[in-house]
Amino acid sequence: MSKFVLIGSGLAGGLLAAYLGRRGHEVDLYERRADPREGNIVGGRSINLAISTRGIHALKQIGIADETLQNAIPMRGRMIHDKSGVLHFAPYDVDPKKCINSIGRAALNSTVIEAAQRHSNVRVHFNHKCTGVDLASAVACLETVKGTITAEGDAVIGVDGAFSAVRKSMQNAIAEFKYDESYLAHGYKELTIPPRPDGSWQMEKNALHIWPRKSFMMIALPNPDGSFTCTLFWEFEGPRSFGTIQTDDDVHRFFDEEFPDAVPLMPTLLEDFRNNPTGSLVTIRCAPWFYRDKVCLVGDAAHAVVPFYGQGMNAAFEDCVVLDECLEENHGNRERAFAEYFRRRKENADALADLAIGNFIEMRDKTASKMFRAKKKLDHALEAALPGIYLPLYAMVTFTRIPYSAAARRARLQDRILYAAVIGLLVIGIVTVAMFLGRS
Repeated sequence: MSKFVLIGSGLAGGLLAAYLGRRGHEVDLYERRADPREGNIVGGRSINLAISTRGIHALKQIGIADETLQNAIPMRGRMIHDKSGVLHFAPYDVDPKKCINSIGRAALNSTVIEAAQRHSNVRVHFNHKCTGVDLASAVACLETVKGTITAEGDAVIGVDGAFSAVRKSMQNAIAEFKYDESYLAHGYKELTIPPRPDGSWQMEKNALHIWPRKSFMMIALPNPDGSFTCTLFWEFEGPRSFGTIQTDDDVHRFFDEEFPDAVPLMPTLLEDFRNNPTGSLVTIRCAPWFYRDKVCLVGDAAHAVVPFYGQGMNAAFEDCVVLDECLEENHGNRERAFAEYFRRRKENADALADLAIGNFIEMRDKTASKMFRAKKKLDHALEAALPGIYLPLYAMVTFTRIPYSAAARRARLQDRILYAAVIGLLVIGIVTVAMFLGRS
C-alpha cells in the first residue's frame, strides 16, 4: 500500500480520501481553511451544487449516497421567468423521475470528510496551507499557525481547486507543462430569497429557476431551510454591468427593470449586493495531470470549468472513481495508474469545458424563446419514441455516465441526422406540392 498526501479537503479531496482509505492506503489530507463542520464557511461564494447521476454514482461506491441525498432537493426542470413575471416550466427529461438535486456545499463537504475519517488510516489536518511541492521527492511544504512544516508521502495529489498550489509547482518545474486559463467577461454575485415566515418556499421548490436576459441572467436553487440561493451572472464592465452600479438606487433600478417578480421576495437585496463579493468564472486546461509516480491532479486543480452545466463537482467526483479504478487495475505501478487516469479523463474534461460555456449561452439567451422550448419538446418526443436510440445531449451529460466527449459527439451526430431528416421532409413536401400543382 502507498502513503498519499492530499492537498485540499474540499468536495473532491474528502471523497478521494475516503476512496483511498477504503483501499487501505495511508492518507494525510491537508486543508488551508478551518474545519467546515465548525461553521467556518465564507458567505457569498457557494453557487449551490447540483448533484446528478455521475456524482451520485461516486457516492454510492462508498455507501454515502442515501445520507447525502437526504439533504438534497430534487429539481425536475427549469422554471423560466420572463420580464412580465410569466412562468414557463421546462422538464429536464421525458421521465419525470429524472432530476438533478440541489445541495448545499457545506453539508456535502462535511459528509465526505466524515466518510473519509471513518477509516483509521485517514488523517485530516485543517489550517494547513500548501505553499509548494517538491515533485521529485513528493514532499509538500505547509504553513501553519505554528510555523512551516513538511509532509512526505509516496505521492502528493493536488485536489486544491482552480488556483492549485500543487499545479503551480508542476508549472514551475516541468518545462513541457501546458497551461491555459480563460475568464468569462461575466462575474457572479450571490443573493438570497428567504423562506416564508412558516418556513416554506416562496417559489416552486422542485425547479431550478432562471431569469434569462440575453447577455446576463439570474438563477435560484432551493435550500432545505425554505430559502433559495440566487446567483446573478453579469458582465464586469460595459454600459450595464457590475462596473456601472454605484448606488443603492442603481441596484434597485436594475432589479426592478429586469427581475420585477423576484424583488418582492428579496428583502436583503441591497445588503447582499453590497456585502457579497463579485466572483470570477474561469476555465482551466492543463497537461499533463501527473509527474512520474509522485504527483497527480484531480478535480478543479486539473480542469476547472464554469458552473453552467452543473457538472464541475460531478466531474471531480467522477475523477475520483476513475483514479481509484486505475490505481486498483495497475496495483503497484502508480505512474502507469496516473497516466491511464489522465488518458481517460483529459478528453472528457476538455469536452465538458466547452459544453459548460455553451450551456451558459443557452441558459441566458435561448431558454426564453418559444423556438428553444419547441426544440426541447421535440427532443423529449424523440427520446420517448426511440428509447435507447435517441438521447438529448442534456440527458446524456446529466442522467448517464456516458463520457462527456462521447456524449458531445453523439449529440452532434443526432443533430445532423435530425436536420437532414427535416430538410428531406421539406423537399418531399415541396416536390409533392409541385407535382400536384403540375397535374392541376
